[in-house]
Amino acid sequence: MGFSRTIIISCAGMGNRLGLSTTKALVEVEGKPLIVRHLEMLDKETDIRVVVGYQAEKVIETIRKYRNDVVFVFNHDFRNTGTGASVVLAARYANEYILSLDGDLLVHPDDMKIILDCQHEFVGGGPVETDDPWMLQTYEEKGKELVSAFSRCRGNYEWNGITQMKSDKIQKGMGHVFQLIEPYLPVEFMNIRTREIDTINDYERAVQWVRNGYQVD
Repeated sequence: MGFSRTIIISCAGMGNRLGLSTTKALVEVEGKPLIVRHLEMLDKETDIRVVVGYQAEKVIETIRKYRNDVVFVFNHDFRNTGTGASVVLAARYANEYILSLDGDLLVHPDDMKIILDCQHEFVGGGPVETDDPWMLQTYEEKGKELVSAFSRCRGNYEWNGITQMKSDKIQKGMGHVFQLIEPYLPVEFMNIRTREIDTINDYERAVQWVRNGYQVD
């Protein structure tokens, strides 16, 4: 049997800090919602599950205009749970691997191709970009860089919420996605260029990034 993957996109949260009265997955960058930007790059993937909560109807409506084979999973307790709980809800009966993405991310298209070509476990991160990051501590072994811990205080990179793990490892748990992964570290690190949109400043930087053809000034 060949490589099989389920993609889970977490879109249940409210995005209060952004202050745009919309779930972050529907925030438009250059006229296109973030969730649609994800789906465009995932057009060859066959098992995509989107976790919805806040403004679920709007998210579903937006996605169905673009694609009608996405499975929707409801996190009814989205106000009190993190993305880890959302991923666990969507992980039931998943394929061998789960690729977990956040709905409030912009991912560099070239890096998304690398992600989708990857057929093993990894934890994604990149340069520190946000004001309040979770950090990845890494070390090198046999020519590979491995993630050894998540930390608020110190680390080599910022965790960006992207990970691919064997699905049987994330069938239970709450909190954040990294808390589901922590028991299985070390896991191979993947450097992924992203922009997370938590605040208006993040949003403006993300728009500029796309306008610049995903180049940094």
